[in-house]
Amino acid sequence: MCGIIGIVGETQVSDRLIDGLKRLEYRGYDSSGIAVLDGGKLKRSRAEGKIKSLEAKLNDTPLDGPMGIAHTRWATHGVPNETNAHPHFSGRVGVVHNGIIENFTELREEMSDRTFESETDTEVVAHLVDHLLSTGLSPIDAFSAALKKLRGAYAFGLIIDGVEDQIFCARAGSPLAIGIGETEMYLGSDAMALAQLSQKLIYLEEGDWAVLTPTSFRIFDSNDNAVERDITILQGGPAVAEKGNYRHFMLKEIYEQPETVGRTMHNYIDEFRLAADAPEGLDFTDIDRIIIIACGTACYAAMVAKYWFEQVAGIAVDVDVASEFRYRNPVVDKRSLFMAVSQSGETADTLAALRYCKEKGLRTAALVNVMTSTMAREADVALPINAGPEIGVASTKAFTSQLTALAALTLAAGRDRETLSRDGEIRMTRAMITAPRLIKEALELDPKIEQIAFDLSKSSSAFYLGRGSQVPIAFEGALKLKEISYIHAEGYAAGELKHGPIALIEDGTPVIVLAPYDTLYEKTISNLQEVASRGAYIILITDEAGAASAHDMADEMIVMPSSDGFVAPIIMSIAIQLLAYHTAVHLGTDVDQPRNLAKSVTVE
Repeated sequence: MCGIIGIVGETQVSDRLIDGLKRLEYRGYDSSGIAVLDGGKLKRSRAEGKIKSLEAKLNDTPLDGPMGIAHTRWATHGVPNETNAHPHFSGRVGVVHNGIIENFTELREEMSDRTFESETDTEVVAHLVDHLLSTGLSPIDAFSAALKKLRGAYAFGLIIDGVEDQIFCARAGSPLAIGIGETEMYLGSDAMALAQLSQKLIYLEEGDWAVLTPTSFRIFDSNDNAVERDITILQGGPAVAEKGNYRHFMLKEIYEQPETVGRTMHNYIDEFRLAADAPEGLDFTDIDRIIIIACGTACYAAMVAKYWFEQVAGIAVDVDVASEFRYRNPVVDKRSLFMAVSQSGETADTLAALRYCKEKGLRTAALVNVMTSTMAREADVALPINAGPEIGVASTKAFTSQLTALAALTLAAGRDRETLSRDGEIRMTRAMITAPRLIKEALELDPKIEQIAFDLSKSSSAFYLGRGSQVPIAFEGALKLKEISYIHAEGYAAGELKHGPIALIEDGTPVIVLAPYDTLYEKTISNLQEVASRGAYIILITDEAGAASAHDMADEMIVMPSSDGFVAPIIMSIAIQLLAYHTAVHLGTDVDQPRNLAKSVTVE
């Protein structure tokens, strides 16, 4: 996960910026860079690889000043190299950025008279602010005007040649914090970057932007109104700093998903071409069947992928639980692709299944979050999800990153197998590009979901229903509730309800219904009415069109942002994660480390 740190003060900052980057190394990165104002002039140094490479360049060619920004980058737009590393410059402007600029291609076209040096979306921000400065706007007005033209999820740190005492920053979907000092102010993508510099932090809220000077800070909301935000006193050491102002790691990781989904997507999607490319070593034209093996949450991501691959790419898909697959003596053939899905890449049963298929001569792939893991090393093709470290035992951001990677692989397969038209590829790719922004909008429903969770926490069991690609999301919703709240929950395909489980419905039984307004909406609503007529307490998770059609059929309604049906499983996941989280908090359970569970199951 990319990292940002910035300092504006009266003494030299380079050494402390580098120290801040080192505290962000745990997030993962493949390049780094630093920019300072030295005598009012913008200067930078960047390097591919580890921070020690950047330090070596700074030893050879020092640069320093009383104000600067620095960045660790995990490659998204463009390959990991020095040219694509942050900070990016244009004219008077230098910028570091986490997240995704959704409309960067449109902005590049609007500024086609300018020369772009990198393959990144970030560079367009530097050009945009520099362009607005050239029209006569003041720095603060140029920054504000630029933000109004951007779509997506982002966190920025920005400095301007000749403006010697101001750092500009903003957040929308990606976290950002301000550190308060006596004669310095600080900027960081999380508290870990700032823990050694300041214990007084302000976490910017959604849409906030700010201007920092050595002795002051001004914060504005998305409408440019001056606002005040609470100051948090940081206590408790690095673990608390890493958690930031979130009560639990799980909640922090839920809120990181606009950034993590965007980063995963960029590993597979070319936003310039609006296309997904199969990773080297995968030839979908030479595959008759995909066997996806996983456990727990990863297995539900694989189940969603079954719908995608079969509907979009016309490839038959088997999804199996690893602990059963390995002992069943399964029949496999060499025109099948075996794909292991695992956050850690070390899950014992999944690893054993991978080794079984390798022995049978199958091509193998591993979709993992840890590229140094055993699965990544032993598979023929290692596929990263780039979600960054996930501390909470109950998976959240790794799940949506798995879905994102699998969705992109589906598009690549559909194009290669000529089952997906170019128009379809463009539509679905654009839908994926909007996902980080839609997740950000979904997170704004957090207070509403917390209220609903209070009533859910009084129940002893619950049911989750869905149809189509929402069925695995229903399974995942039930699993999340069980994992961290210890409430019994079951997920079902909505059409299966009448084949037995409906016998368990009685007055007040919570039934969570996942029903985006798609071709299966009416059938799902019909199942909703079946349980409602038997006294169930209905929580409907839908979108705006679905809410308008449902009227008063549900006791509670969570209205998610409307999305293309292709990415709806990713967006709907946010609601079930927050519902489980707040239910567990109301019950007082150990959310991050629920009883009897481990993050990585490395034994049978």
